[in-house]
Amino acid sequence: MGEAFRIFNNPIPEKDLKKAEKNKDKYIRKFGDDSETPYHLALEDTPVVGSLWNMQSLALSNEPTAEFTDKTVIIGNIRMGFGHYRISMAMASAAYALGYKPVWMDLNSFGESTCGKVIRHQNDLYSMGSRWSQKYELFNKFVWDPLNSEGFRKLSYNVSDEKVTELMTPVYRDIPRDTPLIAAHVWPAQAAVHAGMTHVVNAIPDNWPMALHLADGAVHTVQTPSAYLGYRTLRGMRKGQVLDPMPADALYETGHYIDHEIVSNIEADCTRREKRLKNGGPVRYLLTIGGAGAQAELYLFIIRTLLPQVKKGKAVLLLNVGDHLDAWEYIRDKLGPDAQQIKEHFANMDEVMSFAKNALDGELSGLHAFYDPDIYAAVYTTNVLMRACDILVTKPGELSFYPVPKLMIQHVGGHEVWGAIRAAELGDGTYECAQPEDVDAMLRLIQSEPDIVLRLCEHIKAANKLGIYNGAYRVVRLACEGRME
Repeated sequence: MGEAFRIFNNPIPEKDLKKAEKNKDKYIRKFGDDSETPYHLALEDTPVVGSLWNMQSLALSNEPTAEFTDKTVIIGNIRMGFGHYRISMAMASAAYALGYKPVWMDLNSFGESTCGKVIRHQNDLYSMGSRWSQKYELFNKFVWDPLNSEGFRKLSYNVSDEKVTELMTPVYRDIPRDTPLIAAHVWPAQAAVHAGMTHVVNAIPDNWPMALHLADGAVHTVQTPSAYLGYRTLRGMRKGQVLDPMPADALYETGHYIDHEIVSNIEADCTRREKRLKNGGPVRYLLTIGGAGAQAELYLFIIRTLLPQVKKGKAVLLLNVGDHLDAWEYIRDKLGPDAQQIKEHFANMDEVMSFAKNALDGELSGLHAFYDPDIYAAVYTTNVLMRACDILVTKPGELSFYPVPKLMIQHVGGHEVWGAIRAAELGDGTYECAQPEDVDAMLRLIQSEPDIVLRLCEHIKAANKLGIYNGAYRVVRLACEGRME
């Protein structure tokens, strides 16, 4: 945890340390302490995306058979929603494009370890909270939004996480200490630092500064100028106090974390959108349900709103429910007879890839639903479809930063608010349409005035010329070469 009793030179009160130790002891009682267990690692094929980037995944093994070379870069992550997986995929894609060998390290996959058990428990709680926040207005107002904006912001929360991630170090023993590791969630970064790794980059996801994302001892990266200033000053992380700032060499502003395949096609994809809409083609909407499975009710409202336009050939709907079959079944049942018009693309990533490729320059009509029980396919389906859509309808999570025109709907957790603010100010997305009537008004405007999407495309192309979407390349270079360019 850096210098004892301090985080970035800020003293930690004894009461916060004792509370953090008690929290760690609680997890030990619940899941055990395997710090003396001799875990070993092997490399295995990564489903779906592994072949795209010559990527393999680390798995627990009886023997230490995993090999690490001077081209290896580990992508550390967990399953906590879809955003952290999406960042990981962007890093893997950029690493491969730059000539490195990405290796996937999902701490959540080490199920028999204390590490895996703790993360799975936390993920279950997070998913439940996200769903409840969309179902129960009072829970969202008084619990979920405040927790995700102010609760996770406190330095005392970071202390608690730092102590818990000490339990995650056993699975790092086989990894050479100087292997570059990019963490798409703070826990793999904290655990790597505890394990003595020396080239750890902590890729912070959110645009709202929170102590939750700090890993003292790692290099931190952020995607925006406002996030840089907020983290540099540790703004608001201890109520009523001005804290010592993060050192300059511990924090870098890189730009947005985006896959190489998407960045390298920004100009071409925006040109396609402009051509389709100027020629009077239907507006293509891509709706995505996040990893927690929240917001099915709102997407049902959007589908019903656009159905008349779809029937007239003036709109196309692509709905990716991820790995949430229950969300799809709910929407399908509520649509009644109209659901018969929807073409299902289920559990066949090869078919999805072909569909998306053909849609780039081909005709597209109707309603299409996408589902895959595989987490990699569930996340990456959105990535491949977004290139062929005209506007992405999404909550302001990690997709806020992607170079595709976006209609931003209600956030899930207060920390996401600033993702929509970033998109709106950059001009590649709308402001947050928090209420159904706001969404309805924006959809009607887009349908009647497609120049709205054309304006978003112009801002995307302008931002691209400034290198704003090149963050993943810079993070990889920072981890592997000690530089950003």
